[in-house]
Amino acid sequence: MKSVATSSFSGCMVWIIVVGILSSCLLPVAFTIGITTSESDLAVKTTTPYVCPKGTTGHVNSYEGMTPDETGVDTPATVYELQCLDTAGHVVYTDPIMWGFMWLGIWVGIGVLVIIVLALLLAAPAGILIGRFLSRTTTRPA
Repeated sequence: MKSVATSSFSGCMVWIIVVGILSSCLLPVAFTIGITTSESDLAVKTTTPYVCPKGTTGHVNSYEGMTPDETGVDTPATVYELQCLDTAGHVVYTDPIMWGFMWLGIWVGIGVLVIIVLALLLAAPAGILIGRFLSRTTTRPA
């Protein structure tokens, strides 16, 4: 019974290590993809039904604005916002934040799903490799 508990514990530890390694690589990639594609047509079409009122279409508007830097001094920046336009082309609603958070959340969610699938596929081979490495390093009495 002791070996079952030990192998379960070590299996969980291997899985946690594999998830940690994959997360450190894949989550920044997913976040970067979300940031760089947040002004794309796909991002607008995906988030518009959840942000804009029914019967409107989304459009990304960009303009020059100011944002404080790390010392509190205002510096020039490009500001992006989602504008919901009615059929006549008038702005009905403007959303500066939620559509970007939704798009980033979608990409981070995709990254987490990829991490889970890869961790399930790679945990057993990683455990075997770790077991072989540890068995080589331990010395057995004669």
